[in-house]
Amino acid sequence: MKSQKLKIKSFTTRKAIVYTLFFGAITMVINACQSAIEIEMAKYLSNGKDIYQARCQNCHGEKGEGSGELAPPLTDTVFLKTNKQKLACFIKNGASQPMLINGKTYQEKMPAFKDLHDIDIAQVIVYITNSFGNKQGMYKHQQVTEDLGKCEE
Repeated sequence: MKSQKLKIKSFTTRKAIVYTLFFGAITMVINACQSAIEIEMAKYLSNGKDIYQARCQNCHGEKGEGSGELAPPLTDTVFLKTNKQKLACFIKNGASQPMLINGKTYQEKMPAFKDLHDIDIAQVIVYITNSFGNKQGMYKHQQVTEDLGKCEE
């Protein structure tokens, strides 16, 4: 009789452990899952960082700090937010007009990156506008197409 009670207790304990592990694993999976928007944002950020490092970092710096008088910093959240619709134009077509950033005027020309596709531009904009102290959210490639149609030549 005592042996049978121990077997039942042992079975119940094992059952409780299995249930605990099962529900714990399910909880971890649910918490680890990202929404489609979060996954897309992560892809844009990752690809944007690669493009930034290859094309932009030489002038704008590893941390977006700029390069003295030559290239402005990318840490001015107000400038980036105010000019977000122009960023695609600056990247694709370059920029030659003076820009007031952080109270300082930058007059050097920014080169054009005509070979970048809209998706590349969107990804680098997402990276820039969500790095270096900026938190401006998503900017999809469809928006790049629309913004490029409004560029002032």
